Amino acid sequence: MLSVFTGAKRLFQFILEALKGSEKDFTSGGINRAIFMLSIPMIIEMGMEAVFAVVDLFFVSRVSVNAVATVGLTESVLFIIYSVAVGLSMALTAIVARRIGEKNPERAANAAFQGILVSSAIAIVLGLIGFVMADDILRLMGGDESLISEGVGYTRIMFAGNISIVLIFVINAIFRGAGDASIAMRTLMLANGLNIVLDPILIFGLGPIPAYGVEGAAIATTLGRSIGVIYQLASLFRDKSIIKLTVKNLVIKAKTISEIIKVSIGGMGQFLIESASWIFLVRVVSIFGTEAIAGYQTSFRIIVFTILPAWGMANAAATLVGQNLGAGHPDRAEKSVWHTAKYCMIFLVVVSVIFFLLADPIIGLFTQQAKVISIAKESLQIICLGYLFFAYGMVVIQAFNGAGDTRTPMAINVGVFWLFQIPFAYLAAVHFDLRETGVFISIAVAHSLHAIVGVFIFRKGKWKKTVV
Repeated sequence: MLSVFTGAKRLFQFILEALKGSEKDFTSGGINRAIFMLSIPMIIEMGMEAVFAVVDLFFVSRVSVNAVATVGLTESVLFIIYSVAVGLSMALTAIVARRIGEKNPERAANAAFQGILVSSAIAIVLGLIGFVMADDILRLMGGDESLISEGVGYTRIMFAGNISIVLIFVINAIFRGAGDASIAMRTLMLANGLNIVLDPILIFGLGPIPAYGVEGAAIATTLGRSIGVIYQLASLFRDKSIIKLTVKNLVIKAKTISEIIKVSIGGMGQFLIESASWIFLVRVVSIFGTEAIAGYQTSFRIIVFTILPAWGMANAAATLVGQNLGAGHPDRAEKSVWHTAKYCMIFLVVVSVIFFLLADPIIGLFTQQAKVISIAKESLQIICLGYLFFAYGMVVIQAFNGAGDTRTPMAINVGVFWLFQIPFAYLAAVHFDLRETGVFISIAVAHSLHAIVGVFIFRKGKWKKTVV
């Protein structure tokens, strides 16, 4: 009994230490400890990112089926912007982690500012395009005129405020690369807390505040993330930060920008390829009606709630790979990846069992429409069949990215998602008349294949020689 109490006390102390972020150099010491110290705040950070989606869905589902479908269609296209943000994030995590491993925080700070500069410029351009073309975007994605009339305001606001989404991704990647995952975690907790409070107020109204409907969800999300960005920037300029921006860093450095763009192109390509595939899948599902879209999007939001924490562990692997390659410890980097993948697999297997046993009550939290529940349940259970493979796939792919080798995952994505998944989904859904079920099957099969190919190439070890 005493040993159990002592073990629990020690675990609690480890968790507190991880949340405080007191440890930032992971190039020595126990690998399991390093994974734990990085993963805890990263899992919470990604969990908070998932809560954004689930909270919005919870409240928007009380508005109308059109509102749920609008959110789903808009976010499918916003995935293009997310792809740019994630691509830049991969580059900055790899470069910052490598510089920290080399014990060169000044160059890490230079990379941080250039990354913020480039990200802001790209976000403004894409945001303007999306704002102007909002109704055409919804129409192109298969939305009917009643959906466009009700939801176009949501789409416009989300595109107009996308700079907050991009900067949250990018600046948190800087903190993660530096091993300071606790700040990234606190940023998402702040932004999420505000979104949870503002969502019902702005969607349904309160006192003098009018009910904005689905547009209220967009306003709440944008406000919450924007305040999170302000917190991030304040953290970057404070004295105790390992990545500390000073006036000396606030100048344009063409060479550093070139390095960031060079590494980020592969990262952007990865997610643009996957996003294009995802948009195609949503378009196929839309053939079978608004209820099919709503069911698919409901299951997707629930899946994201579990996949993003798993991405937290994968992000920990990326930081460990970057820092250890910078410190000249490639074998330690590889060992960190296999350990992290094992823990990620255990987590996702547990989640898949829960989804199979409790799919109905979980989905029932977000919709009461029988047809939507039926489609969402089928989607959830089929896609979760691939969770065992997903775990290894996401960790190994992030390990490539943490090494700065973003081109290998991009090539894997082209082969798996474009050359295999897209034709498979269309044939299964339309030609073989499996309808939306065919799309769900294609996701589980394609992501499993993605993991197998990724592990095979990772074992060859060429990523250890990547220069950033």
